Amino acid sequence: MFFPHLKASFRNLRRNRLYSFINIFGLAMGISAFLLLLEYISFEKSVNGFHTDINITYRLLNEDVKGGTWPQIEPGWAIRAKDRFPEIQEYCRFEDGVAQGVVKKAGVSNDAFREQNIGYAEGNFFSFFSFPIISGQASAFMQANTVFLNRAVAIKYFGVANPIGQQLELNNQFGKAIYNVGGVFTYPENSDIRYEMVFSLETLKNPSNLNDNGWAELDNISSQYIYTYFKLNNGVNYKDLEKKLTGLRNELGKQNDGITFRLQPMKYMHLPQSFSDTYQTTGNLQYVSILGMIALLILAIAWFNYINLSTANALKRANEVGVRKVIGATRGSLIFQFLGESIMVNILALLLALVMVYLLQPVFNSIVGKNLSFISVISSPVWLGGIILLVVGSLLTGAYTGYSLSAFKPVETLKGKIMKGTTGVALRKGLVVTQFAISFALILATVLIFQQLKFMQNKNLGASTDQVLVLRGPEVGRDSTYKNRRGVFMNALKEQSFIKEFSLSGSIPGNGYNFATAGFTQPASKSGDELKAYSFTIIDEKYLRTYQIPLVAGRNFTSVETDIDWNDNSKVLLNERAVQELGFDNVNDAVRTRIQWDERPLEIIGVVKDYHHAGLQKAIDPIIFYPQNNNAYISIRLSTNDLQESTQKLEKLFKANFPGNPYEYYFADDNFNKQYVTEQQYSWLFAIASIWAIVIACLGLFGLTTFTVESRTREVGIRKVLGASAFSITQLISSDFLKLIGIALLIGFPIAWFGMQKWLEAFAYRTPIHIWVFLLVAFVGMGVALLTISIQAIKASLANPVKSLRTE
Repeated sequence: MFFPHLKASFRNLRRNRLYSFINIFGLAMGISAFLLLLEYISFEKSVNGFHTDINITYRLLNEDVKGGTWPQIEPGWAIRAKDRFPEIQEYCRFEDGVAQGVVKKAGVSNDAFREQNIGYAEGNFFSFFSFPIISGQASAFMQANTVFLNRAVAIKYFGVANPIGQQLELNNQFGKAIYNVGGVFTYPENSDIRYEMVFSLETLKNPSNLNDNGWAELDNISSQYIYTYFKLNNGVNYKDLEKKLTGLRNELGKQNDGITFRLQPMKYMHLPQSFSDTYQTTGNLQYVSILGMIALLILAIAWFNYINLSTANALKRANEVGVRKVIGATRGSLIFQFLGESIMVNILALLLALVMVYLLQPVFNSIVGKNLSFISVISSPVWLGGIILLVVGSLLTGAYTGYSLSAFKPVETLKGKIMKGTTGVALRKGLVVTQFAISFALILATVLIFQQLKFMQNKNLGASTDQVLVLRGPEVGRDSTYKNRRGVFMNALKEQSFIKEFSLSGSIPGNGYNFATAGFTQPASKSGDELKAYSFTIIDEKYLRTYQIPLVAGRNFTSVETDIDWNDNSKVLLNERAVQELGFDNVNDAVRTRIQWDERPLEIIGVVKDYHHAGLQKAIDPIIFYPQNNNAYISIRLSTNDLQESTQKLEKLFKANFPGNPYEYYFADDNFNKQYVTEQQYSWLFAIASIWAIVIACLGLFGLTTFTVESRTREVGIRKVLGASAFSITQLISSDFLKLIGIALLIGFPIAWFGMQKWLEAFAYRTPIHIWVFLLVAFVGMGVALLTISIQAIKASLANPVKSLRTE
């Protein structure tokens, strides 16, 4: 029974090669897109899931009066919370950014590297979390001056994957220190914590290792710079513990800072629990959900194609159904036969889709910036759900086709009434409209995403980052001779003809701020104003000139004011947003006013025009500029296009004055645009998805046009004999389909407009949605559809009418 059906299925596929190709290739395109997007979604859902105790692990967050949250906590709270609350099993602290500096192999004078993904972590880091240790023991990390390396970094510095016992030298704000390699570890691709090297936080518990950085003391509750995680006992209600932690804050004198503690389950640290979850996360649930919807829509378009073409093409098999029924075939056996054909088509499509996924995987991975594969996500429950959906969907589409065709009545089929009727026409028209409505909505969304990305990249920032080269400041050699060598380097820069201006600063546009803090008031401030947070940026007197940021009132810092000690300074600059936050009526009222930073008086000497220090996804922050010769970044405005010669001269000067430091540079505009990487990734994903969808829809449209032409061959022949022109026949065949495409535009555009309006609301600065975008997409969409239809319509209109009249 099975093999005759299988043989008949193969024979039918071979007899209808064109329809078979369109069905199989269209399904393969839909399945391959679905599988690739499912890989990404499964990966996002699996992030951090490899940690053994993730269900009892919580991240401590700060929350302000506006509901904003951030994970940087004062380090002393972990100690006090563990001592006070028995619900806490243990805690683990680590930081991101504080340890950054220059690393080199101990005893080697060169080959130093500025490492980015490094940090200090609690001694129990490798027992608290579940990072695989390749060599060494987790307990070794409990020792001070110990470092664990990622395998790739171990090979980079020592040439071997097991350098235990070797030594590294770290130069950063805490001075120079030697660390013993105690272990080698790795981290899975789906980890939010991605250290290349981890230095034991036990080292900084010794005050002599802080290099006079008192803010970093590990028992302080005044400097927010560390991440804190708790493991709770089973059955503990973490919401109750939140209240106790906030009570502890208030008890220890923090009741007036407007901050409350929140505990965030680690399993929701990457993707939030829901769209209403306001806690800070490392992933984007909105984008993941949108991609999931796109994956389903593309798969649906492919299935719609299959249903459309199968039901249309099978009308030519109506006589076969009638004959089989006359000789005794039951409806069940016919359904089984057509279902078997459907399964065969889906299996062939799946095999082709797997080949397509294999070929497209490198390109897809480069777009999303992740190393995805079937293997990396096969254990995800999302992946299992996707496979079940594929199987069930394939069976349902096949069952529907089989059910529809097996319903033909043998008397009507043998008399040819089915071919002359309108069975399934409404359904096919509805599916065509749905397919193209989805495709046009995706195309419109893609165009608007690219528009928003271009808008952000090209909008006037209020600061000029063009032709600004940024050097990372030196870390090695910060001894008694350093200030003199820095002065020699600065004087050398002044003498270079290709340099217009240069500046020393603690932060630059696109790289965040030095820190954020509250506690600022002015004489007319109201109660609660001291809770407002301000971004703090350390600059010298040349920063505004280098980035061409204008003052709107007052004056700039002087070189003398930027060269005094931190605690001796009494002058600040504010941007316009900070002036508003402090409650001044205008910028002139702010100038020369004394404000309070907690107990410390500061004089506002000038107001800086608002500019975008961060990306356009968020509104301009209130910024306080503090004078200091901080050399984290050396920004140089160039006056030449000969970049190679300029960078070579700068490298020579840099290495002459700061030996042992790596020479690293980048351009400020490129660095600023890195903030839009997420938008760039998703814009390309949308673009590819929309192209994929329109190609699949056009494949189906081509197949339906072919079927229509074949079923109207005799009519076309008669019309040509009676004098109809090729153009009128083409118009006749195309008109019905173009009406459907027009309806699809009317349905797809409002859906896309509504969705994109919601998406754009997430951006503080956004592009307007212009009418010409709709017209452009409509023109392109109708053009592509018309081209698809015309291929077969023109072929039919040019056919010999004599041959056409002999077809029936």
